Amino acid sequence: MRKMFEIEVEDAESGRKWEVFYPSSINQPKDHSVMFIGERYAEKIKDSLSVSQCIIFWPDSIPVTERIRENNLVYIGRNPRLEYARFFRKHGLNNLPQTPEGTSVNGSFLARDCVIGENVTIMPGAYVGEDVRIGNDVYIGCGVKITGRVSIGDHVTVRENVSIGADGLSMEREADGRMIPIPQFGGVVIKNNVIIGANSVIARGAIDDTVIEEGCMIDNGCFISHNTRLMKNVAVVGESILFGSVSVGENSFISGNVTIRDGVKIGRDALIGMGSVVTKDVESNCAVAGNPARVRY
Repeated sequence: MRKMFEIEVEDAESGRKWEVFYPSSINQPKDHSVMFIGERYAEKIKDSLSVSQCIIFWPDSIPVTERIRENNLVYIGRNPRLEYARFFRKHGLNNLPQTPEGTSVNGSFLARDCVIGENVTIMPGAYVGEDVRIGNDVYIGCGVKITGRVSIGDHVTVRENVSIGADGLSMEREADGRMIPIPQFGGVVIKNNVIIGANSVIARGAIDDTVIEEGCMIDNGCFISHNTRLMKNVAVVGESILFGSVSVGENSFISGNVTIRDGVKIGRDALIGMGSVVTKDVESNCAVAGNPARVRY
């Protein structure tokens, strides 16, 4: 895996130096990475986490095993996510896209290192970044912006003014209320036969990828936030908002103007009624509606 950054930290007590090259999550832990472990997960993974050469921010409410301490530089604190944010601020890392070399084709900018398949239509005013991979038989509408690490499959339609790979709002607050942005390092994976309507935004993952599975349809003016995963054949109707780390099961239907809170899991074959605000997990094969959304049948 290509290095995302290169940061060296010296342990004040031992004098040992640690080099880290990526962020990683508890879902996909990697050696030589920076991690934060929330209190709700620390107890579950403390005996199974097997990374080494990492910088780990750990909650003070959960004891750390000796194996984790021996192999990693562990910082204990009340709010590991805040310390994670401070780490990147201290090292001046925001992971903003850099200006790539490229060419102008029919009024669109194509980065030199992007990969574009066969029979791809790219309309004027589009931007395709250097880490973008586009499959075959894809339509990219006017004004589409694709930035960061993005993979688009075959037979995909991306309508006008869509943004794919934008940063989501990820931050923590200091005690005085000041906000610290957390840089986003994940990508976007869009599988085959997906349709994305005009003026929609698909945010890249914070650490792991945002994923749109095969056959999904996203209407105009929707927002799919970081780390969200839509399983196969999900429909999302106009002006709906799916906040960070939402998961939607296969064949589910999200009616228009729906808001789904971060971290909520929607089962397969579920129906979310128009205008609903979903704050809790939804089981498979049922319909919910209202604010807050409740089971209707």
